[in-house]
Parts: sequence; structure tokens; C-alpha cells
Amino acid sequence: MRILMIEDNKSVSDMMGMFFKKEKWNVTFAYDGLKAIETFKADPEQWDIVLLDLNLPGKDGMEVAAELRRMSQSIPLIMLTARDSESDQVLGLEMGADEYITKPFSPITLIARIKALYRRVSMSRETSENGTQNTKYDVRTTHLKISTITREVYLDEKLISDLTPKEFDLLKTLAQKPMQVFSREQLLQMVWDYEYYGDERTVDAHIKKLRQKLEAVGPQVVQTVWGVGYKFDDSKIDED
Repeated sequence: MRILMIEDNKSVSDMMGMFFKKEKWNVTFAYDGLKAIETFKADPEQWDIVLLDLNLPGKDGMEVAAELRRMSQSIPLIMLTARDSESDQVLGLEMGADEYITKPFSPITLIARIKALYRRVSMSRETSENGTQNTKYDVRTTHLKISTITREVYLDEKLISDLTPKEFDLLKTLAQKPMQVFSREQLLQMVWDYEYYGDERTVDAHIKKLRQKLEAVGPQVVQTVWGVGYKFDDSKIDED
């Protein structure tokens, strides 16, 4: 795994560098926002995951996140920050983060979250390489089709572009069981692949961004069930 860690605190970087070495992962460090963008832009395809601190010199972490997402919607992005207010966390997720971890954090916990996120993103690639997937679209509804191999989503034959890894996984989870209502807690466990300590704002922030991208190409198919959670429903599209 190749990791880009954007962190201005050298003691944190050095500490995590030791843990990454133990995992036999390759890591490149950037210590300010401008250098981070320059490093990522040189070859966006080489990175498997980005760890991004928000309190950076040169360019604020939120601005860096926006720049990274403009260059790549698919790169898994974990934000690391001492900003623990609800508004900061929601903003970070809306800026395209797949995970938001507040400092101080346990290195072992961070390693576990990196593995969980990377495992989900790489699963479709491994399936394609091993030739175990026979059908192009493994999720189909009346109006939606999803390919796990290519990570493409079409709504009424229109491509929904620029989905982040978590947005794709969230939509796939909902669409696999149309009309079934999922609580936020269920979605945290199923999509994030581990206990997320009850932070249900994570789901809401990703649903908001996912809906924006769905509405850019067609009708809204992710519905809120008030007091419960969310469901996928494209059964009423033809009625509208």
C-alpha cells in the first residue's frame, strides 16, 4: 500500500511511520498544504490512500481536501484533526472525506480503519483481476445499475460520476435491498465495516453528498424514513 500522509506535526508523522513500516506499507510525508497538493498532483494514480490533517501551514486542510477531490474522486481520504466540533466533522465529510478521526488517536485504531477502508475499495479490483465476477452489473433495479468491477453507477442509463468510495458503497448497500429501511447504525456497521462509536452524522453527511450527485442526473432514489433511517426506492420514478 502507498500512503500519502499530510501532517505538519513531525512527531505524529514519525510515530505513524514506525507503524506503517511494521505493516510493510510505503508512506510519503507532506508537511504543509501546498507541498501536499504538489506531491499528489505529480501522480494521483500512485496513491492507495491519503491521510490529511486539517491544521496545516501553507494551505488549510479543508482547501487541500477540495483540491484532492477535484483531482480524484476515488482516492480514499481519511481526515485527522484536533477539531472535534460537530460542524467541523460534518464539513470535513461533506468536503469528501471517507473517514474523520479526531486527535489524539490510537495508532492501532488508525491502522484498523485504514485496512477496513482499503479492503472495501480494493475488493472490486481484486475481483476483476481474479476473474470471479461474470456479470457486468451485479446490482440492478428498475432504473439503476451498479458494477462493482468498474465501480460505475447508471441511473436511467446516465452515468453518476465522481462518487467517492464511501458514497459508492453506501448506494450499493441501499440498492441491493430496495425498499428496505436501514438505520444509521446499520449503515455504519455495513458500509464502514467496523463500529463507528455511534457517530451517525457520518451517514447523514455522506447521504447528503450522494443525493446531490444523484439529483445531477435524475430523480432522487435515496429516501429518508423519518425517525428510522434511509432506503432506496426507484419505484415511483415512472409515476412522476
